[in-house]
Amino acid sequence: MKKIIVLIANYGSGKTEIALNLAMQASAEGKHTQVIDLDRINDYFRMSDQVKLLQEKKIGLISPTFAGCGITQTNMPAAVSSAFDQDWDLVIFDVGGDPAGALSLARYRTDFDRLLPEQVEVYDVVNVCRMMSQTPEKILKLKEEMEAFARMKVTGFIHNSNLQDLASADDLRTGYPVLREASLQSGIPVAYTTARKEFLDEFLMTPGLEDRFVGTPLPLETFMHRSWANFADGGI
Repeated sequence: MKKIIVLIANYGSGKTEIALNLAMQASAEGKHTQVIDLDRINDYFRMSDQVKLLQEKKIGLISPTFAGCGITQTNMPAAVSSAFDQDWDLVIFDVGGDPAGALSLARYRTDFDRLLPEQVEVYDVVNVCRMMSQTPEKILKLKEEMEAFARMKVTGFIHNSNLQDLASADDLRTGYPVLREASLQSGIPVAYTTARKEFLDEFLMTPGLEDRFVGTPLPLETFMHRSWANFADGGI
């Protein structure tokens, strides 16, 4: 049965990295996998920068920023319909990095409605090192805004607290009680905790962790790198 994972998040949460890792993992398991890039906000970490890698792994990519595939903003909706019409095992939606970006999901509401509830997971990727996600209250406020725009309910949190090049296990330790409280207040489970393997392994040795607030540990391989051309040209 087809499974669809929707990743929504604040800018800088690391959702595109997670989307790639989930896709790579599924492909390695022999699953027919597709990634839909609906991030219209962030041209800094672009899914289309990894098109060769995705092609090598036989992972389908729909992205308006990859000119070579002939997809534009105009015909993007028709291309996205392949997620629902074709025989994929797993489809991952990488959605824009702020509440307005989640609007891109709303036009596919009728397509999602045709699926069974167990076929769709909507994960809110949380990095407490980002200003809009530093407290449970901020996390839940942003979640509610994105749900309203996307017209979809979050079914799980992904804990991905990090400081990019300065990341350590301490980032996850700092984020754990924040995600725990957000989960308790909302009733939304923590589906995954993610980090580079060495940091994740160290974090998992922390005394007192509760499995339900850790979820499934997901070691991440780093695929996304800063687009220095975009940084120089756009100052982002």
